Parts: sequence; C-alpha cells; structure tokens
Amino acid sequence: MELSGGSHINSMSDSTAPRENSNLAIPVSQTVTGVAVQQMFTRERARVISEETSDTGVISVQSTTYGRTSSLICSFDRTPSEISNTQCSVDVSAVSKRCNGLRECETNTPGLAPRDPCPDTYKYYTTEYICIPAETSVTCGGEFNFLECGYGKIQINTANYGRTDKFTCSEGRPSNDGTFIHIHSANYGRTDDSTCSAGRPASQLAKTDCYALNTETVVANVCEGKNSCSILASNSVFSDPCFGTFKYLYISYTCESKCKCYCTE
Repeated sequence: MELSGGSHINSMSDSTAPRENSNLAIPVSQTVTGVAVQQMFTRERARVISEETSDTGVISVQSTTYGRTSSLICSFDRTPSEISNTQCSVDVSAVSKRCNGLRECETNTPGLAPRDPCPDTYKYYTTEYICIPAETSVTCGGEFNFLECGYGKIQINTANYGRTDKFTCSEGRPSNDGTFIHIHSANYGRTDDSTCSAGRPASQLAKTDCYALNTETVVANVCEGKNSCSILASNSVFSDPCFGTFKYLYISYTCESKCKCYCTE
C-alpha cells in the first residue's frame, strides 16, 4: 500500500508475525518514513470489538483486509487445515468509512467483510492505520461552524453530519439509551373466560380458542426494537377472529439491554 510521498507498507512475513496469545486483538507498530503505522489483528467469529485509538491526532485507516496471509497469526488451537491457506484476503472498506477522522473507533467485526474469501480457512481482520495531527470541530444542529488557521490553509480530512456517540451535543436532549422491546408472542382474541370479563355476558366469554393469526406480525411491526410503543386492541387492526366474542390483546415481551457486550468464543 502506498502512502503520500511514495512510501510503502510491507506486510509482515510469517517469520516476524506475532504468535497469537490470549489477546483477541493484537496491535503492532511499524514506522514508515517517520510515520508510525499501527497494525491490528482481530480474530473472526469472536464477536469482539476491534478498537483503533489515536493519542496524537485522528485516525486515518490505510487498509483493512479479511482473510489469512500468515500461518502464525490467530492460529492458537486451530487445525493445520484451517491455517494452511495464506493466500486468502479481501478488502474491507467499512472500517475506513466508520473510523477515519475519529480519535477513537470501535468496530464489531462480524459482518464487516463483503464476502468470505476462503470458507474453510480460519480468518482474521488486519487493519493498518496511522494517527495524523489534526484539529477537530463539533457543531450542534442549528448552529454555525467556524474554522480558522493561524498560518497556512485549511485542509479538511473528514467531515460528518449526523451522530456517532450519545454524549456530543446531548444536553437537554431525550435519550433512547437503556432497553428496547422484544416481542415473544402475541394474540388478539380470547383464550380464557376470566380476562377482561367484567360486565360481560357469558355468551361473549364462552369461546376460549379464539386466535387472530396475524397478531404477532402486526405487534412486532409496531413495537419490535423500540423503546416504547402503543397499539389499539381492535378488530380494525387485527380483523375479527371470532364474531360475538369479547376479545383482548395479549402480548408477551421482554425489555432487552442496549449495552455493548464484549464476548469471546
């Protein structure tokens, strides 16, 4: 890979590559014409967070690949057939899109690669990045951004309009952080003669095998993954599964956590 000024990054050979230890991500530092190049190896299927951090500026990802180019990296407890193919690699552009211009970046590795370059090989992600000195400016929505250089000209490295964390420009704003709804089951109808029975004649409570087959789909479309939701228990929403019966909407759900989980195999 070529950097500005014609410098090159040479991939590490098997003889210099680090052997895998208990770490899930293995950082390595190289120096290319005065620029420190960080190299991060992250195992596949580990559901870990590959993290790049810049202490001296902002991140500039030089390359990210998914596959295997060494028989030693991420080889612990693997069979020879899983690590023998060292000509296996595919470029992963998602990392640079997510991380460039940030001082710290976390990327969940599953699903980053566009395809599987070698299905029978145990693969890993290799990210090469540098930390470039840069000023950062954050402007909240509805406000003006002002950039100024004491000397020289402004050079924009990256710019983003949106949200990448829950802290910046958060004062006075409502937060959806915490939990979200996960629907397990739902039924609009009647399965017993006691629920929602107050003041109802026996004839409206007698049928207890009444099910609207579309209930779970309708409820999930409205509520699944949200922090809160509301839905009307009505024939107009679910149709009428049992004419003459007084029906109710029963929903079984849990509140799932939105926390980041750092799991290992």
